[in-house]
Amino acid sequence: MAKRSTVLKVAGMSKSFGPVVIVENFNLEVREGEAIALTGRNGAGKSTILRCIVGADQPDEGTVEVDGIRMSETNPEVRRAVATVIDDLDFFPDLSVVEHLDLLARAHGIADAEQAVDEVLHEVQLVPQSGQLPGTLSSGQRRRLALATAFIRPRRLLVLDEPEQRLDVEGVEWLAARLAAERNRGLAIVMASHEPKLVQSVATRIVRIGESVAVDEVAG
Repeated sequence: MAKRSTVLKVAGMSKSFGPVVIVENFNLEVREGEAIALTGRNGAGKSTILRCIVGADQPDEGTVEVDGIRMSETNPEVRRAVATVIDDLDFFPDLSVVEHLDLLARAHGIADAEQAVDEVLHEVQLVPQSGQLPGTLSSGQRRRLALATAFIRPRRLLVLDEPEQRLDVEGVEWLAARLAAERNRGLAIVMASHEPKLVQSVATRIVRIGESVAVDEVAG
């Protein structure tokens, strides 16, 4: 079996806000087809780790590399490789749901953008809302749209912060199956989650973020 290449490498990451140390000497390596679940109490630093991984925040110390390239939000190679859902997205207020997805698909050079958008809309169950503006959607529908923006584009690494938020039971089951399929296709996934069923269904490794150390274990 061919060795799977490393997609994400985090080395010695530390991050403080004022005198408060949020993340200290965090290390992580994620290969193709691996899904890492960050778990732990609220405030343990999971979201900060994810924001530093995708370049939304800069770590005080340490490095983040995607496919061997230093993380930079402005690097086109990194931008093509990393799809994220880590915050409530600021959608363009004058673009409909379908227009958002079509814009993303065409910006990323999807060959048949129209068909790809149709497929994603059906999958996230937003076909009836496709002509609506994002501001008119329910919170659960906006979460589905946020996930759709990640699934419509090319990606090597998928970074998700509590993707199960505001999804109903059926939605969590769909998300678990979709993320497991992404992993099986060779994508690397890093997610923070409080949903045990999602973690159990998707994760190949669980990293428990504690008071001062991260405990890495194989999911089972």
